[in-house]
Amino acid sequence: MEDPIQLKEEGNKYFQASDYEKALQNYTQAIKLNKDKALQAVLYRNRAACFLKKEEYAKAASDASRAIDINASDIKALYRRSQALEKLGKLDQAFKDAQKCATLEPRNKNFQETLRRLGANIQEKLRIQFSTDSRVQKMFEILLDENSDKEKREKAANNLIVLGREEAGAERIFQNNGVNLLLQLIETKNPELILAAVRTFSGMCTGHKARATAILHYLGIDSICMWMSVDNEEISLAVCNLLQTITDCLLDQGKEEHHGKEEALVLDTKKDLRMITMRLLDMLVSKKVSGQGRDRALNLLNKNIPRKDLKDHDNSRSIFVIDNGLKKILKVVGQIPEMPDCLPLTENTQLTASVLLNKLYDDLRCDPERDNYRLICEEYIKSKIDPQDMDKTLHAVQIVSGVLQGPFDLGNKLLGMKGVMEMMVALCGSEREIDQLVAVEALIHASTKLSRATFIITNGVTLLKEIYKKTKNEKIKIRALVGLCKLGSAGGTDYGLRQFAEGSTEKLAKQCRKWLCNTSIDARTRKWAVEGLSYLTLDADVKDDFVEDEPALKAMFDLAKASDKTILYSVASALVNCTNSYDTKELVPELVQLAKFSKQHVPEEHPKDKKDFVVKRVKRLLKAGVVSALACMVKADSAILTDQSKELIARVFLALCEDPKDRGTIVAQGGGKALIPLALEGTDVGKIKASHALAKIAAISNPDIAFPGERVYEVVRPLVSLLNTERDGLQNYEALLGLTNFSGRSDKLRLKIIKEKALPDIENYMFENHDQLRQAATECMCNLVVNKEVQERFVADGNDRLKLVVLLCGEDDEKVQVAAAGALAMLTAAQKKLCSKMTQVTTQWLEILQRLCLHDNMEVQHRGLVIAFNLISADKELAKKLVESELLEILTYVGKQEDHPKKQHIISVARDCLTKCMDYELIKPLSRA
Repeated sequence: MEDPIQLKEEGNKYFQASDYEKALQNYTQAIKLNKDKALQAVLYRNRAACFLKKEEYAKAASDASRAIDINASDIKALYRRSQALEKLGKLDQAFKDAQKCATLEPRNKNFQETLRRLGANIQEKLRIQFSTDSRVQKMFEILLDENSDKEKREKAANNLIVLGREEAGAERIFQNNGVNLLLQLIETKNPELILAAVRTFSGMCTGHKARATAILHYLGIDSICMWMSVDNEEISLAVCNLLQTITDCLLDQGKEEHHGKEEALVLDTKKDLRMITMRLLDMLVSKKVSGQGRDRALNLLNKNIPRKDLKDHDNSRSIFVIDNGLKKILKVVGQIPEMPDCLPLTENTQLTASVLLNKLYDDLRCDPERDNYRLICEEYIKSKIDPQDMDKTLHAVQIVSGVLQGPFDLGNKLLGMKGVMEMMVALCGSEREIDQLVAVEALIHASTKLSRATFIITNGVTLLKEIYKKTKNEKIKIRALVGLCKLGSAGGTDYGLRQFAEGSTEKLAKQCRKWLCNTSIDARTRKWAVEGLSYLTLDADVKDDFVEDEPALKAMFDLAKASDKTILYSVASALVNCTNSYDTKELVPELVQLAKFSKQHVPEEHPKDKKDFVVKRVKRLLKAGVVSALACMVKADSAILTDQSKELIARVFLALCEDPKDRGTIVAQGGGKALIPLALEGTDVGKIKASHALAKIAAISNPDIAFPGERVYEVVRPLVSLLNTERDGLQNYEALLGLTNFSGRSDKLRLKIIKEKALPDIENYMFENHDQLRQAATECMCNLVVNKEVQERFVADGNDRLKLVVLLCGEDDEKVQVAAAGALAMLTAAQKKLCSKMTQVTTQWLEILQRLCLHDNMEVQHRGLVIAFNLISADKELAKKLVESELLEILTYVGKQEDHPKKQHIISVARDCLTKCMDYELIKPLSRA
């Protein structure tokens, strides 16, 4: 079609039919082909009408303006632009257009009404604006007046923060010298006022690139970083959030909002982003920066430098940081807290730096980039190795140790540098305790790889054993023990542990528990005790003793709440061991017999690893508060909570959920909420385990209590993910039970289940040979058919959904019959088309219906009679067909029964069927005998 007039007419037809998308296409095509100015104005104003209907107001205003440019008196275009501008919040411009319309047609009541409404809205807007201006002024007066009442100042500070989060309020603060006044609040050095000012700045910057850029330049990145460096956790965190908000805006990651022309004033943001990055890198090596400030800088770099999606090819930010700041990060990693020249650090600083090293390495796209990264590291480490200066050499070993906790493959290459491994072993034999401490830690991290562990077993085990026996320094002693535990694990045997002539793993575990409970030892050292237990609890006797030691459990849980990457993994590992939630190979009896015959060693299950003992340990852990600890661990920053740790936590949760009686306790202590992120992110195995734990909770819990508010909708996807042939039968079954429970709560939940494309899977399980799976799927469908969209799927031609439900009503399994009959009763009540369709899908329909109506189970019988009533009510011809069958005798038999409280609902439905038949004059009334 190439005629603009014909296209316009077609567009008008589509518009009248409310098909605005097709109308839009026709008008757009006509605009491209048309050369007549008068017609062009009509096309633009018509397309503006489409945009108004589609709520695309900026486009509507633009098209209306084009029509007005052609014909300034086009009243329809003027009115449509007025409507669009009003929706965009530009009330004064909308009023001018409406005024022109009223001038052109003074008797048009619609235009007069629009003028009155817009006038009132403009007055209200001005009133609020003046009111806001005066409120802002009043707040600052109270805050900056040192003599103001404390309560008044707190209230004013909170009000200012709230105002800053609102677009209108933020703009009024910004336009009325608010930035300068907020800066004055920061200069008062009053912590409460500083917090109020910083949080207000954050609100003003959120989602507004122009304002965020202006505030960044006004405050200056140096001042922002200085405030973030202070030794006040609350202020440091608030400033970190402010800088993150500004960075989000510069990266276009804030909430998307259109602010009109001011957006065009924002220049290229790359220069500002690089300035922020360079200042954060400078913070890492400054002695003036507090440990908390250093952590904030590392966290911001972790969050904003590496790519979020590896499909994005631009890794220039990572390359920039590697070229300009890798050595600075390595300096942080190489710090030794026990030495006097150490930078201020927290317990998490060096680990967070290792995480950043790992993220930067993972963000590299090719071997030349990785080689450059490695060469920078090697060059820096070589610069630290000095045989004449042991302190410098010690820093080199610490750097290697830190890299091993980050990009492990790179760390492994650094271990291959000439003399590094030998230097680590030599330091273990040093007389200085600090040398032993650093070297033992480095050996522990190096021993993760089997190839390196072999070298250490050969050269270092004897040293570690000697250190453990001779040193009186608890910090070194505990690390030596962990080193031996880890070597045993890496070597596939308990070689390291067996080197101790005096005592078993139980003795060593007991010593670890003592260290763990000793609060006089620093937290960092006690965390090593947890790592030791994560290996030792592989022994069944050790894990049994450990869960009986409530003080040790609580001490471990308290440390877990500190959110350190190593401690989280170690705690999770120990709990996996205690709950036996690790994967085990199923022994094939025939192969066991064959192995015994050939005199090979066959591993036997330890008595304390049998189910009864595992159940007891789980109960002890629940009593000790394991769920609260796990919930805290899940809240840890993503840089600290690795996917491997998430998987271990998910395994523990699944073991805890095994007994239905414990699930209420798990929900009450925050387990349900904690499981949701575990089911959505992490390793595939971890997500499956967490989803299964959620299914166990969802199957028997009240969703409103277990997953309050909007949280319940987040649980649907994990449950649906278990409806997969790759999952085992128990996972399928419990997921179906959970979805059945959810689908019975509300139509919004039913819609969510449909949106997650669960219906085809549920239907497939209705075909299953497994009785319980078929029953669970049918019960779920029984709840879902309440939804209109599901009903329409049954009505649609070309599917066997209704046939399946009818045939399931004829199953011998009573539970399946109850569910299928319930579904059929609701479908035939809601959709009359299905009543006639039911008679066509299978020749057995009448026989099945009769069996339902005569069933011994009153629930099945009642549902059968309801189906019969629905069929009779739907169509007289269908009712006639039923009356001519044996069903009339069944209805008469049931309807003539004496009233009975337990059966009354059944008798009443049968009588309703007979009454309807009498209304059709298909039968005559008879007196009851």
